[in-house]
Amino acid sequence: MEIKVLESQNSIFNQFMYELREIDIQKDSMRFRYNMQRIGSIMAYEISKTLPYENRNTQTSLGTKDVPVLSTQPVLATILRAGLPLHQGMLDFFDKAENAFISAYRAYENDGSFSIEFNHISTPDLSNKVVILSDPMLATGASMRLSYNALLKNGEPNHVHIATIIASKEGVEYLKGHMKKTNVTLWIGTVDDELTSKSYIVPGLGDAGDLAFGSKNK
Repeated sequence: MEIKVLESQNSIFNQFMYELREIDIQKDSMRFRYNMQRIGSIMAYEISKTLPYENRNTQTSLGTKDVPVLSTQPVLATILRAGLPLHQGMLDFFDKAENAFISAYRAYENDGSFSIEFNHISTPDLSNKVVILSDPMLATGASMRLSYNALLKNGEPNHVHIATIIASKEGVEYLKGHMKKTNVTLWIGTVDDELTSKSYIVPGLGDAGDLAFGSKNK
């Protein structure tokens, strides 16, 4: 698995990361969603550099020129509900892409422990396609692995790009240990050191789904 960390090089991406984390700014849910969306667009741009292209001749009023364009569109997949703004940012760039949606969540027990439950997946055939699977937070890595495996039941992609805004070191190591295929690339905004006993990333940013869409019943 190849791993790429966007925060390792200074860019406007870091400004949006700051605003996502800053507790006073993130109280504005519309701003929070928009910053996630902008980060999704930046990730889409970076991933686009790795995709296959073909030359296409374009005609202007003054002449012609060969221009490299995408030879195939990726399939954009996300985990509901927190992944929706990140997904939209990618869809703004890959506007002709097919889409897949996965329902997976933490089912909590009375003692605070939880398991990852998978409800539903809506996806096109993924055979021989490029898939971009996005989720804003990579904590334990369990829900990402579950979603990845669910996608593979709908065809074997040529390549899978996993995109997440904030990952824990533990989650990254988990995916490295359980997803050893060479056709997987992990794109991370930034990596945080700590994962609490309840599997919350620290410093993280809080519950991305609640910040984007409002609180929910557990």
